[in-house]
Amino acid sequence: MTTETTGSELLEGQALGRLDAERLVLEGIERLGKRAEGLGKVEVIALLRRVIEEGVRVVERSERTCTLAAAGWASIAAREGCRSTTKRDLRYHLRRMLKQEGIAEQPLRAMSTAQCRELLQRTYGACTSSYIKGRAVLHSIFAYGIRQEWCDVNPVARVEVPKVKEKTKEPLTPEEVEKLLRTAELPEHRAMRFSLHLMLYSGIRPTEVSRLQEDDFCWEERVAIIRPKVSKTGGGRMVPLRKLSHIREEERRIPRNWQQRWHSLRRAAGFRHWVPDICRHSFASYHAAFFRNLPELQLEMGHRDLSLLRSRYLSPALKKAAKSYFA
Repeated sequence: MTTETTGSELLEGQALGRLDAERLVLEGIERLGKRAEGLGKVEVIALLRRVIEEGVRVVERSERTCTLAAAGWASIAAREGCRSTTKRDLRYHLRRMLKQEGIAEQPLRAMSTAQCRELLQRTYGACTSSYIKGRAVLHSIFAYGIRQEWCDVNPVARVEVPKVKEKTKEPLTPEEVEKLLRTAELPEHRAMRFSLHLMLYSGIRPTEVSRLQEDDFCWEERVAIIRPKVSKTGGGRMVPLRKLSHIREEERRIPRNWQQRWHSLRRAAGFRHWVPDICRHSFASYHAAFFRNLPELQLEMGHRDLSLLRSRYLSPALKKAAKSYFA
């Protein structure tokens, strides 16, 4: 049996002819260039086999992917130990992005940076804060996709993060603080006195206050322990407890139905429009004016450095007003 006959028989039933096979071999050798120079027949064949094996793996990996929708829902489901509120926010942003036409079934591996940028712009428009949150969610989906080998790169990493122009919030006036304190003295709102003091005089976020338990307070050292599981940012801190001498020990509790009680207290105090986290902003501004100790304030607020404190939280406050606040 001749070599030609053997080659033809080997290719029998294949889409390629003998000439096609020879051309592919020659093309492979040409692509290898210097790597194939000076090699004998056996060595060249071994090198070509290695190229084929590696190429098959690359093709198989490139074809392994899933849709953006499938990857998004899988990445959220895979978050163990994640707060229910965090998962709710993730689902909200994912649904918003998937509403864009033709994006849900887009293969993860095929998406480019330009497509991701366009998706975020279409979804969030000019709302910078939502754009940044959406970008973080999309980035996490691709990061999860890389771990699952559904894609090789994270195109969102090259999407620019827009700069946020921080707007300081005017702190509550002493009169507004007095309204809240007086309302909290009423029998129907008395259960919120302790919580109100934690927000006004310790700068603890409302959501953090609502999560505090009895063992989060050290009365001997007069501090509240904001543990990572309670903290908004996932970092722990110790916060001094102030102005509690007139609140009896049995009243120092976080009541049930906290959000509803907090909303009811604000309404009863005459606040129809409430600025989110305004108690925390007021605490920061008056603390800076009264104690004149920004490093200490930074620790109490739980910030990594002073930049966020200066750009977002501090509004000019007269020392007279600050003294009235803490008096």
